[in-house]
Amino acid sequence: MSLVTHGIIEAAVRDQIGSQVSKQQNLKEMMAWALSQPRGTFLPVIVSDVIVQDEFTHDVIVPRSDGLVLVYDTT
Repeated sequence: MSLVTHGIIEAAVRDQIGSQVSKQQNLKEMMAWALSQPRGTFLPVIVSDVIVQDEFTHDVIVPRSDGLVLVYDTT
């Protein structure tokens, strides 16, 4: 996966997240990564919402506790 950023994000945080996201091929890998992060990195529910775009495409909303929100566009 590739990381596209919107807004101002500290370079070190962007690079750290980008290096991890680039290794993920599916939502199972995203969940394993999120669950392996230090406690408190993500909100307890990890996935806060799934927005159905159509029958094949969903946006998965993954808010972090520092205010950043990762949005996975899945097909």
